[in-house]
Amino acid sequence: MKHALHITLILLVLFFVAQVVGLGIVDGYLEKKQIEVDGHLVTNVTWEALPYDIERPAFKEETSFLPMFFIILAATAVLLVLMKFKLFKIWTFWYFLSVWFCLTIALFVVVGEKYAMILAGVVAAAKIFWRHPVLHNLTELLIYGGLAAVFVPFLNVLSVSILLILISIYDAIAVWRTKHMVAMAEAQTKLKLFAGLFIPYGKKKAVLGGGDIGFPLFFSGVIMKQFGWMESLIVVSMVTLALLFLLLKSEKNTYYPAMPFLSAGCFVGFFLVWLL
Repeated sequence: MKHALHITLILLVLFFVAQVVGLGIVDGYLEKKQIEVDGHLVTNVTWEALPYDIERPAFKEETSFLPMFFIILAATAVLLVLMKFKLFKIWTFWYFLSVWFCLTIALFVVVGEKYAMILAGVVAAAKIFWRHPVLHNLTELLIYGGLAAVFVPFLNVLSVSILLILISIYDAIAVWRTKHMVAMAEAQTKLKLFAGLFIPYGKKKAVLGGGDIGFPLFFSGVIMKQFGWMESLIVVSMVTLALLFLLLKSEKNTYYPAMPFLSAGCFVGFFLVWLL
């Protein structure tokens, strides 16, 4: 086991809660109505607009995985440059804007448009200047729901499945071969501005990258959109079990790409949904 049992359980619970909270945020933007078409009732899915006239990208469901994957590669390249040349102030500002944006989208569901941006800005600033693990992880529970509310509307099961496969391959290469993902994670944790879950204990730390939270949430969000809450929770449960397997089997002081395991959990969950 890579971490102490209680740390493993905390990481697992935080991951599960982030998935469920994220689904709740996505559901806050989702509206399903039964309409009659040619004498048959069909479910019509519509999406509430994002607050403050923020526009979702105009991606097509069938091919949305392509621009999303290239955006991820480009963002990673920029982050690598910032870390290599120690441009930490730029990274801090970028991090702040990203947290502010995602929290605004997430909090809109809870507090409405009048207060969402102000509250999100205050919390994002506190996260930057205080850098306390408790505040950090609490905000992470909301951030990926905000991100999913932006991207889930133009994903379907096929496109999100291809995206997971591409990300899993990339994750494995980035951790086991080029190791640049490891370098980025270590640089971020030193700054205490890590995109993902971050639990320090003693002289050690347990981390789970933001992508490892976000991409499974995209998948379960699509399942909720096309099937329903119960089906999405089946996927979340299987993904959480996949993470548990990884944490139990991983060795200390060793980095592992989580996405191949989490993607497998997503696909097992979808298989169970399909059987039902």
